[in-house]
Amino acid sequence: MNRPRTDIAAEQAAHWIVRLSADDPAERDTAQAGFAAWKAADPLHASAAAGMENLLRQLHAVREPAGGDHRPARAALAAIAPKRPRLRQLAAASAVAVLVLTTAMLVSERPAYLLADLRSPTGQWQSHTLADGSRITLAGDSAVNVHFNAGERHVELVRGDILVDVAKDAQRPFIVDSGQAAIRALGTRFTVRRDDGTTILSMLESKVLAQVPQHPAVVVQAGQRARITDDGVGPLTSIDAASVRDAWRARQLVVDDLPLAEVLDELARHRPGQLHYDRAQIAGIRVAAVLPLDDTDKALQLLIDNFPQLRIRMLTRYLVMVDAPART
Repeated sequence: MNRPRTDIAAEQAAHWIVRLSADDPAERDTAQAGFAAWKAADPLHASAAAGMENLLRQLHAVREPAGGDHRPARAALAAIAPKRPRLRQLAAASAVAVLVLTTAMLVSERPAYLLADLRSPTGQWQSHTLADGSRITLAGDSAVNVHFNAGERHVELVRGDILVDVAKDAQRPFIVDSGQAAIRALGTRFTVRRDDGTTILSMLESKVLAQVPQHPAVVVQAGQRARITDDGVGPLTSIDAASVRDAWRARQLVVDDLPLAEVLDELARHRPGQLHYDRAQIAGIRVAAVLPLDDTDKALQLLIDNFPQLRIRMLTRYLVMVDAPART
């Protein structure tokens, strides 16, 4: 069976990254020239390289030491490279395999994110003023496409969370397409979150019309929240609009009696690397707290301070395990 071209490109990109970490400066220069030529030879190569480089940036594995040498693979492998040559080769091969798999995921499963008009990396918020004067803020790991024309202003939410301040324009409605629904407004402020086949719409000012194909449109007013799926707009619930707005401004997660697993789900979205936890094992813990989303290390520390039964093990900056071991 032929392998997908994306997998082959991802593997080649990973091997180029390893070659760029060579000890010999001349060999690194040769690899740099070859890598540039490889990227220019095929748009798929450039996409695979961009995914690899983005991954390394997210892992903080791209470094520029005092001498100015770029050694991304060496930075990624430094913590696991044994002294014995055979073990070092095995460690490098294992690391390349991990990079290949992860880059293949970035290239084949997240092309829409990588190619979006506006996007924000994990753990970073970005605000943009659009051509009509509307302002859009992207939470970490979010992306949108923007399409304006003479008849409408259209924003496609590719992934993540956005806060929208819509500039008034009676001639051109402002529409956010989340995949599940078209959210139509003329001038208003609201947040939209797209996650696992569900859209969460929170109205902060004015009102919008939420339309799911083949279902009646629903008006959502300020101070209301709607959970939207392909089955339609769910029951509207009340929210404190000012608190939601303040939490966005301060980049905070405000929770009131939520299961710990749901809190960790949210922290994981704003943290590079992996946050591992057994949902069943921590099922009895519920949280009421205000946690910083732009400093997830501090958020985890606050959880430890308030729940002494928790154990949080930071194996690396990018691999954290949370559990609640039984006390003896």
